[in-house]
Parts: sequence; C-alpha cells; structure tokens
Amino acid sequence: MSIRIVLVGTTHPGNIGAVARAMKNMGFSDLVLVNPRHFPHEDASARASGAEDVLEVAKVVDTLEAALADCHFVVGASARARSIEWPTLSPRVCAETIVRENATGNVAVVMGPEKCGLSNEQIDRCHILLTIPTNPTFSSLNIAMAVQLICYELRLAMVKKPESESEKVPLATGQEMEHFYKHLEATLINTGFLDPNNPRTLMRRLRRLFVRAKMDQNEVNILRGILKAFERQAEKD
Repeated sequence: MSIRIVLVGTTHPGNIGAVARAMKNMGFSDLVLVNPRHFPHEDASARASGAEDVLEVAKVVDTLEAALADCHFVVGASARARSIEWPTLSPRVCAETIVRENATGNVAVVMGPEKCGLSNEQIDRCHILLTIPTNPTFSSLNIAMAVQLICYELRLAMVKKPESESEKVPLATGQEMEHFYKHLEATLINTGFLDPNNPRTLMRRLRRLFVRAKMDQNEVNILRGILKAFERQAEKD
C-alpha cells in the first residue's frame, strides 16, 4: 500500500526538489505531479540534494483525477475556510487517520499551487482536509515545509501503528467513485431532479454525503446497479 504526495500545479521547480528531499527524509517516495510548470528541471534536482531517486520515479499527469485514480482515501491540505463545511483535522490526528486507511488501500495527500492552494473543485475529490495550525499573523508555509511536517507526523503514526485486520471488501478507489458520480449526475439530469443549467451545489453536497459513507466496492456496485434499474424503467416509460 502507498501513501502518496500529490502536488498540483507547482510553479517553482525548486519546491518539487525540496518536497522530494522532505519525503525521503521520512521514508516516502510516491510523488505525483499534476501539471507542474517546469519539470524535470535542474533547480528541482539541485534542491532534492540526495533525493534525486524520488524525482526519477515521480509521475507527471495531466489531471488530479488521474493522480488519484487508484486511491481510496484522499486528504487535501488547505489553509482557507470553505463555504461548505468540510471535515478538517490537525496534522497529528490526520496522520493517524491516513495510516489506518492505508491498511486497506492507497492514500494520497494533495497539495495545491503555492499561491492559491486547492480549488473547490479539487477539494471535491478529498475525503477530509488537513490544516496546519500556524501563527494567524504569519500563516504562509513553504510547500516543502508543509510536506516535511506532514511526512514527519505520518512517520510517527506509522511507528505506533496498531495491528489491525484489513477490511474484507476494499474501499472504492477514486476512479470508481468518479465513475459513480458521473453516473449519478447523468441519472439525476435524465429524471429531471437536477437542472444542468442551474445545478447550484447539489453534486458537491452529494459528494460530501458519499464521502462520509466511505463506501466499499460492493456498495458502489449496488448503487450503480440501482441507477441502471432507474434508467431501464425510464426507457420503458
């Protein structure tokens, strides 16, 4: 199982190298980059300073969906308050949660661009948010510092990780959940429940509902079967 660090839209290649170094310090190597502005780059290699092997195996993808396709639990790092209430944990509590979830599948921690952080649409793909408590009058953290702190807490949590049995049925992956959300949205539109011209925040709220449910693969298949049954009935009518 993997604990993955995902960097979205990183603008400075030196930050990518510094993140790789922070990860290797704490024993992590699964790094995925979503649309980095410059990579590979000599500044990234220079800042990695001994962690070039992490950069060499780092994956570069075009979308956050691709970065999270095989992950069943996703944590978004965010310093901003959100208009819709989101489960938010401190680094230490979040690290313990991540380690527990990692027992049953891949887990990702997602970091947004340096200047603006994650968008609401990107947060939609996360199960919980992680917020680092900082000085409110000087709260800006370099992305590599934030990753170092998170990876340190993860290492502490792994050291004291209790033995536990794995779930009999794996939790649904990010890709499986995205297929379900698209199926659900299409069905809601076809039945007239969702107006595509005025969707408001319906799908975002439904995502939050199903995120809290932490569905396994069987449950997702059942719900998609129900949606298909609705579709067949609508065709008969």
